[in-house]
Amino acid sequence: MINDSINGKINIFGMTIDELRNVISDLGESRFRAVQLSEWLYKRGLQFFPDMNNMPKSFIEKLDKKYTIQRGEKVVQFTSGDKKTSKFLIKFHDNVAVETVLMRQSYGNSICISSQAGCNMGCAFCASTINGMERNLTASEMLAQTLYINDLLKKEGEKVDTIVIMGSGEPLINYDNVVRFMRLIHEDYCMKLGYRNITLSTCGIIPGIERLTHEGIPVNLSISLHASNQEVRKQIMPIANKYDINDVVKAAEIYASATGRRITYEYILIENVNDTVDHAKELVNLLRGQLASVNLIPLNPVTERDWKQPSAGRVEFFKNYLLKNNVTATVRKEMGQDIKAACGQLRNRNLTSL
Repeated sequence: MINDSINGKINIFGMTIDELRNVISDLGESRFRAVQLSEWLYKRGLQFFPDMNNMPKSFIEKLDKKYTIQRGEKVVQFTSGDKKTSKFLIKFHDNVAVETVLMRQSYGNSICISSQAGCNMGCAFCASTINGMERNLTASEMLAQTLYINDLLKKEGEKVDTIVIMGSGEPLINYDNVVRFMRLIHEDYCMKLGYRNITLSTCGIIPGIERLTHEGIPVNLSISLHASNQEVRKQIMPIANKYDINDVVKAAEIYASATGRRITYEYILIENVNDTVDHAKELVNLLRGQLASVNLIPLNPVTERDWKQPSAGRVEFFKNYLLKNNVTATVRKEMGQDIKAACGQLRNRNLTSL
């Protein structure tokens, strides 16, 4: 069991049904109450044990003595001018906070959650990595981000339809917690979210991709590629010094073959860095024939970075070149740029930096 102890009490939020049964047995109660408890925790937004009006007072007192419910707390919320994107700063028990984004898409409500507070991957175009990584998030903290927004949507008669683990952090560095989270939200007693509605984004941690290939959870895999050759990738993504671009693509190809899931290659277009005709040709040669698509992302501004976004004409040319050469490509419709909620703009914060 991966869980966290807070102020001498064990956080019960984020436990599986089997773990809840063990908790209840240890307290000398009937194990059937695990189903009731999971419903309160994951479907009814329980924050305080005494609010459970269908549980014996003696049972509630036992829980309250040894366990706590840590769901995170909203510090601030920003909403874009078009009302389609909202960004939330969610604070945890140690005052570490992360940004989580709700995007109201035409196909449903999508959320982008963080897997780490900050990031130490050092990608040159990204805000998340500027202050490094503060710590990994637990599975319960990822669940807290998710259920906070899902509970919010319930009040409008809606729900979270898709989740992308694409906020701050590298998910495959925090592998065990991330996989635990994905398994938990898939369970009927939690969110009952299909694995095909979950996307994990990685900058290319090959051992993590290989583990995920054999995990038995066919989530969508998104690779932050951002270059067409090894030298450019090393220039903008330090992780390329450890994992060669061709090996990353090969690992992704094996994942696609094993799961039947199409790989998405994220490609941030940076003016005069990776957006030339030669780069487009190299990308075609790298990806041709794969079960994959390329998601082109014109660079979003980050205050501390000097990179520039290519012209709309250059972006369109790059996309069309890929399409003409049988590589599926789209240009991402960015949402929430006016509240710094778009790709590459998310940060982690603590209360002293607000």
